[in-house]
Amino acid sequence: MTNLSYHELREQLVQAAHRLDQAGVMSHSGHGNMSMRLPETGHMLLTSVGQITHLTPEELVVVTFDGEVVEGSLDPIAREIVGMHACVYRVRKEVNAVIHTHSPRTTSFALAHQALPCAYEAFLRFGITDDIPVADWAPRGSQEAVSYIVEQLERHPTVPAVLLANHGLLAFSSDPLSTAQLIVIM
Repeated sequence: MTNLSYHELREQLVQAAHRLDQAGVMSHSGHGNMSMRLPETGHMLLTSVGQITHLTPEELVVVTFDGEVVEGSLDPIAREIVGMHACVYRVRKEVNAVIHTHSPRTTSFALAHQALPCAYEAFLRFGITDDIPVADWAPRGSQEAVSYIVEQLERHPTVPAVLLANHGLLAFSSDPLSTAQLIVIM
């Protein structure tokens, strides 16, 4: 990943967003958010918009894991997602991309507070060997919400995603396109 240019990293996020839209796994609103760890900086690229199906490189901002804007501008409502993404990068050093969606099928499990069972053969083919757990609900952007995500990451160190109770899906992997593929599989 460190061999890619800044422009190429931005393009990877855009391609992943378009892949999710083409696969038909996004909610009708197209709502979601995405980030990508910027190598050796302690920063991440983050979507500045909530509708990602037609994402452009100009809609990405650079922020620290603590939410300080380094480049671009971030709406106050979008600031609420920084902690959700940063906590994954802090706990999972191998993760370089995080995507949150309200994909209807996975969100139905999140709304029911039920783990997504590892019963689908495609899960095994892509290395998913455990049920996708559910992080308890807390208000979006709150420290409590972040702590519930971290709790599930620590309790389930091999899962590539966490369902967010009453909310949606948070998936993560080595790069944006791999993360998008995980969402398509789920």
